[in-house]
Amino acid sequence: MPHCSELEGFYNSASSFLGGYRFKNPTAWFPRERRNSPQTAASWEPGETEAKAAARRTPFAGQEKAARLPQYPWAETAHSRLPSTEVQYCAELVRKRDYEGFLCSLLLPAESRTSAFALRAFNVELAQIKDSITQKTTGLMRMQFWREAVEDIYCDNPPHQPVATELWRAVKRHNLTKMWFMKIIDEREKNLDDRAYRNIQELETYAENTQSALLYLTLEMLGVRDIHADHAASHIGKAQGIVTCLRATPYHTTRQKVFLPMDICMLHGVSQEDFIRGKQEKNVRDVIYDIASQAHVHLEHARSFSKKVPVKAYPAFFCTVALDDYLCNMRKVDFNIFHPSLQKKSTLLPLHLYIRSWKKTY
Repeated sequence: MPHCSELEGFYNSASSFLGGYRFKNPTAWFPRERRNSPQTAASWEPGETEAKAAARRTPFAGQEKAARLPQYPWAETAHSRLPSTEVQYCAELVRKRDYEGFLCSLLLPAESRTSAFALRAFNVELAQIKDSITQKTTGLMRMQFWREAVEDIYCDNPPHQPVATELWRAVKRHNLTKMWFMKIIDEREKNLDDRAYRNIQELETYAENTQSALLYLTLEMLGVRDIHADHAASHIGKAQGIVTCLRATPYHTTRQKVFLPMDICMLHGVSQEDFIRGKQEKNVRDVIYDIASQAHVHLEHARSFSKKVPVKAYPAFFCTVALDDYLCNMRKVDFNIFHPSLQKKSTLLPLHLYIRSWKKTY
């Protein structure tokens, strides 16, 4: 195991990133008041030119807003040692909306870290479209904006939007494959329909084209182009998609929606109404058990050939720590998906991530 002082150094350096906690030592930390921070880094709007944006706000107001953003020391552009506002925006967006992805990104090599935040911010932007619209037409328009933004990025003409701008830098820096971006957009666009997955295979297809595609791009950022790494990414992405579907179920039921695979629900005689009412009978827990078991199978399959995967690819797969943590907690509560403990943030996750990175395993 690493020396205690080494762990303490990791947590002290990470404390400036983790917003909600201040670490005193590797085994004890205490909540602290989170400072208020603006929702956006600057006044960008889709399709707006830089000149119009500048005219719409005074320089002083813009400078003041940028100054209030958390100052991440690693947020530097490829050609400058000055902090990049776009990177700060992406990092803060990911920290708020994808906390586990934020922690995993901190463990990536320095040359890939800012690009990873841009990629995850892009994923957050797409993921939150479905929950922020009341009409599908609005969602389709926003998806089209990002589809055109990706096209413009690969034509070296990114829109004046912070995530798109930083994503363009990542594409130029790592020569990322355009196809994976388009797959993510296309699959999330299909998912705008509020209907349950017909079967577990349909859920896995969605996960493959979103979560796995995200991992393929992360591997490219790490300079890894290996068939075994891609195979592992495919299974881990599917596990990630399945677990995400499970974790979101309590939230979705409050909105009178259930997206769990219908074939497994029908197998156990469970209706969507049973989940909406929060029932905890054995057949309801059996549905969760079957779905969670499929995620576990994918994780085990990904690890079965880990010796063939380049060690350089391991940082892309540290998300398995959070998946293991959730599945383990699920077993402890006998697959009661509505148990309050499953909705809490894991305070030990940073420690578990560090240990996994030190052991160089996934």
